[in-house]
Amino acid sequence: MVLNGTPSNTKSGHPILRGVMRARNKVVTSEEAVQLIQDGDTIAFGGFVGTCFAEEIAIAVEAFFLRTGHPRDLTLMYAAGQGDGKDKGLNHFAHEGLVKRVIGGHWGLAPKLGQLASENKIIAYNLPQGVISHMYRDTAAHKPRTISSVGMGTYVDPRYGGGKFNDITEDDIVELVEFDGIQYLAYKLMPINVGLIRGTTSDTDGNITMEKEALTLENLSIATAVKNSNGVVIAQVERIAEKGTLNSRQVKVPGIMVDCVVVARPENHWQTFAEVYNPSFSGETKVPLDSLAPLAMDARKIIARRAAFELRVNDIVNLGIGIPEGVANVANEEKILKYFTLTAEPGVIGGVPAGGLNFGAATNTDCLIDQPYQFDFYDGGGLDITCLGMAETDKDGNVNVSKFGPKLAGCGGFINISQCAKKCIFVGTFTAAGLKVSVNDKQLQIDQEGKAKKFVSQVDHMTFGGKYSAEQRQYVRYVTERCVFALTSEGLELIEIAPGIDLEKDILALMDFKPVIKNLRLMDERIFCPEPMGLETDLISIPLEERLTYNSEENLFFVNFEGYHVKLSEQIQEIDRAVRNILGPVGKKVYTIVNYDNFNILPHLIDEYTEMVKKLVKDCYINTTRYSTNAFARMKIGEALEEKQVISSMYESKEEAQRALKSGGG
Repeated sequence: MVLNGTPSNTKSGHPILRGVMRARNKVVTSEEAVQLIQDGDTIAFGGFVGTCFAEEIAIAVEAFFLRTGHPRDLTLMYAAGQGDGKDKGLNHFAHEGLVKRVIGGHWGLAPKLGQLASENKIIAYNLPQGVISHMYRDTAAHKPRTISSVGMGTYVDPRYGGGKFNDITEDDIVELVEFDGIQYLAYKLMPINVGLIRGTTSDTDGNITMEKEALTLENLSIATAVKNSNGVVIAQVERIAEKGTLNSRQVKVPGIMVDCVVVARPENHWQTFAEVYNPSFSGETKVPLDSLAPLAMDARKIIARRAAFELRVNDIVNLGIGIPEGVANVANEEKILKYFTLTAEPGVIGGVPAGGLNFGAATNTDCLIDQPYQFDFYDGGGLDITCLGMAETDKDGNVNVSKFGPKLAGCGGFINISQCAKKCIFVGTFTAAGLKVSVNDKQLQIDQEGKAKKFVSQVDHMTFGGKYSAEQRQYVRYVTERCVFALTSEGLELIEIAPGIDLEKDILALMDFKPVIKNLRLMDERIFCPEPMGLETDLISIPLEERLTYNSEENLFFVNFEGYHVKLSEQIQEIDRAVRNILGPVGKKVYTIVNYDNFNILPHLIDEYTEMVKKLVKDCYINTTRYSTNAFARMKIGEALEEKQVISSMYESKEEAQRALKSGGG
């Protein structure tokens, strides 16, 4: 492999460069453009799934090769998966002899290319999407390597395969290096001879705008890398403008970096592979979010609902494709989308990410930035939380979504995102291939078990490294329809189980390993009810520490439990610790008033809660009064306290509780 530097096969001898390309008008036919591609060239592609891919030019390359046998032995380099899973996108390059090597971020949408790799007919690497987008910039700057911690502890790590995808892939392009006592991965760079990019409008000088594109991606980074490698940049556009008529602020790639421009036929320049043009994707219009369809109460919705409990106000969120997309639907149903910001790896900030072949695009975005900058933000820890799919998980918490026997899917942005987010929530069904579930009376039923186990002794391919993540003390959860696991230093720990599920029959018997089990609790019963779960109340509720106040002049302790929902045993323990931390330094018992307005507690936790209250009353309180405007709450809480032989002292208003406290009533 040639390292970054000036390539030996400079393009100055190309026939079109000597003729048409030196003319003032850079507009050429697709057949003229593809003749710039020479045997052995390295080509970089812009595009994300079906968005912003130069389909017209790809078709022309395929046709020219089938007619002439050239170009041959190409190296393809791309960050995101590009294709429709059938014939479009990179599938046009799936011909023996046309391609020699592929360095790609995702393979699943180009199955024809993947088949060549699985049959050992091409050299194949799979690197993280964000790393490849950064490699373009580093190539442009003639840096020797792209240095990153992304990929450590995964199959990209040279100790676990170095990103090689088949048996004939032998050259090492990822190295382990160390700086200041910390290990990193060093990704080798190479010159890029050809860049295939896409925009909306070009003037005759080759200045490219992208006003109707759903994404801007890494077009500028690719063009810069290619030009500084003495290569050729070919741009596909929808229309041509006269020189000097484009708004300079809309030009995303300057004409000095573009060698030729191809005007695409309309059928080869759809906004995505699924949409001719959606103005809400390009920011031209915004659409009502009520148009998001609610999900049916199935396994996908149950999983998405549980994952939504992990969201916090002001979170910056990334959602993967598939089941993770359901989290946005649930958030919309719960009216909480306004409390956090959804993002997508190709550069989307705000709005609601789209799915299917529109994945990567989004409606109602706040901002679109170039993909390399989005991964700067992600890699540096900018994401508060991500929800990603999991196909296969093992006892150490490793996750595989990239390779299953001969089937090559690839990682895409999965490694960057899962490794660098502060909280990582993996979501997926507990078993696969035929699973059917239903919910009856807040109980989960397994109507038909899946044929394939997903919790295995060891994953086939380590797309997420559990041990590395545990060493970094990352918050990781694995959410299924019937249970939830947490990543710990001891491996996978089972922490929640759905109501109606049998631990032995429905969980442990269907795993190839026994997880750690310490404090197993029920999943929140609201997940299994048809009505909205009330997540908005949870999100905007007052933090516990702000609910507890002590007035030293009156020796009065006030507990504000208005709108507080006790869902976990840990919350009860947290309340006990918080009260004692405040009252311990006081050194004496105090008078206490508790506000129970709109207070909620799951039925199975009432006994534990009242036992905790009994101990606090004995250790910390002189006299206690409580109040709630809800008669049912007064009755239930009062009865529960009386069972613990605690004087209930429940009143209807704060004023009544205060008067009773001052008069010594309790």
